Amino acid sequence: MSDLFSEPFEEEREPQKEDLAPRKAVRRVLSVSELTAAIRGVLESSLGDIWVEGEISNCRIWNTGHVYFTLKDDTAQIRAVMFRSAVRYLKFKIEDGQHVIARGRLGVYEPKGEYQLMCEHMQPQGLGALQLAFEQLKKKLKAEGLFDPARKRALPALPRKIGVVTSLDGAALRDIIKVLRRRHPNAHLVIRPARVQGETASQEIAQGIRAIGKIPGVDVVIAARGGGSAEDLWAFNEESVARAIVSSPVPVISAVGHEVDFTIADFVADVRAPTPSAAAELVVAAKDDFCGRIDGLTQRLQSAMIANVQQRKTRVHALTSRRGLAGWPGRVALRGRHVAELTFRFRRAAAAQVHRHERVYRALRLRLEARDLRRRLAAIHGRLDTVDGRMQAAIRRQQDRAQSALGVLASRLETLSPLAVLSRGYAVCWNADRTAIVREAASLAAGDHVRVTLHQGEVACEVLTVEAPSRES
Repeated sequence: MSDLFSEPFEEEREPQKEDLAPRKAVRRVLSVSELTAAIRGVLESSLGDIWVEGEISNCRIWNTGHVYFTLKDDTAQIRAVMFRSAVRYLKFKIEDGQHVIARGRLGVYEPKGEYQLMCEHMQPQGLGALQLAFEQLKKKLKAEGLFDPARKRALPALPRKIGVVTSLDGAALRDIIKVLRRRHPNAHLVIRPARVQGETASQEIAQGIRAIGKIPGVDVVIAARGGGSAEDLWAFNEESVARAIVSSPVPVISAVGHEVDFTIADFVADVRAPTPSAAAELVVAAKDDFCGRIDGLTQRLQSAMIANVQQRKTRVHALTSRRGLAGWPGRVALRGRHVAELTFRFRRAAAAQVHRHERVYRALRLRLEARDLRRRLAAIHGRLDTVDGRMQAAIRRQQDRAQSALGVLASRLETLSPLAVLSRGYAVCWNADRTAIVREAASLAAGDHVRVTLHQGEVACEVLTVEAPSRES
């Protein structure tokens, strides 16, 4: 096998004149689009994902959801864009003046020939994203007056139903039930399960607060969750939850996390409880205070009544000890007996008078009923129905008798009818003008015309011969 060193070396030759002449350069012309595409390819392939730190300015949010802004420092700036698909994952709102760190890649906007940073992620520099979002929403809702104490409602004195929006698996629900069972065993709970952590937690909590507030009889709602990190409690920092609490038709108690944890729900709620257990105690505390106040007023009323009765007894005893009032109980008793007798006589006289009026009333009522036109008409209708029935029966009997007589006469007429004779095969012979019946053959002559009536129909005939009757017949 031959290799590089087995090949013969080429001998060097003298440069020719044509080799020393300068060659003409080949010119390549690029269009603007080709040049821009080439620059874009170089930028995208050489740098890739990069992190850029700077201050946001000229921030604009388009109706499509995309955010366009400029990142700058003391000596330079670069245009940037963050598309809606990436904006939706941000916990805070992008605003001018924020110092951020953005991750993305360089691209070229070909229609304008500008390069820009297409951001895919962003975080505040210094202050955390969650804390920044918390402060932004807090500032916004406070400016709308949702934190105003004058807007918040007092808890009901005796709640009929207590609504709870929380997770069925969390410790918050168990703590609430435990406290209510101890302090208010007959409490009526309405529980709306909802996720309290995760991406869809805020939506479920807001829907739960709105739904449970519409249930008839629910007087107060507890939105509760156990302790956790800021990320775990973040669902209660969403604007949708805050709006649902504000729009609730009944007071809402926020019981999220531990005593040191504060959320947006705590600021907009009517009452903030440091823990779920404390929320249950706040709900029934009003009932305990109300019952204690009733007991205190009852004792005060009983004491006042006893003192008043005792005072009146003392006064009566002092009056009975005077001379002019000696024996007044007996006189009062006699008067009482006289009053009782008069009352009895009055009641008896009144009862007798009532009985007399009742008898007169019954007599008048009977007379009125006897003259009642409706009853008289009913009697007349009854009599008319009876007479009508009798008349109909007489008519039917008369018709039957007439029908029987007609049948007898029809039978007799049928017997005497010549048509009956014709039906047995006989015939009637008439003269030509049908004015007389031919009874004898001798009255006819050959060539005469006659008409013969049969049982059905009539026949015109001509006499051919006439035969005299035999002597024997």
